[in-house]
Amino acid sequence: MHHYKKLPIYQKGEEIFHLISCIGELVPEDDSMLQHIRVFMLEDAAILTVKISSAAGADLYDIQMENAVLIRKAARDLLTNCTALELYGFQDTTYLPLLRQTIEEYRLLFLQWVAGFDPWNYLWDDWGLFNPPGTSRQEDEDHLEESSI
Repeated sequence: MHHYKKLPIYQKGEEIFHLISCIGELVPEDDSMLQHIRVFMLEDAAILTVKISSAAGADLYDIQMENAVLIRKAARDLLTNCTALELYGFQDTTYLPLLRQTIEEYRLLFLQWVAGFDPWNYLWDDWGLFNPPGTSRQEDEDHLEESSI
């Protein structure tokens, strides 16, 4: 078994996927708008675990953070789509509060998970998003030159 599958955040992501799968089965097949939302939700739910495994396989801060950003977006989109289901007339809303609560539990696990990233184990991000605070490209190049001496 891969070590990331033991992480509480990964397991919570699987729980969310299962919940969304069950909710999705309640979506009427003849309602195309609700069916589109269901598909979006399943895709976003899959991201919650897939990107955990991607980040676990990457030792570098910028890769871990890139995966974390995608996870955050997917989780927020899930919450938005819970509301969209209701707005577009989804009748079986009984499980939506449970899903929202489970996403909140995931968010708290996410905060702990991201706090464990080492921001100093990185390659320079030319896009400038995931470099350690206070660093510059020149400082990074000087550091690399010192390391190779």
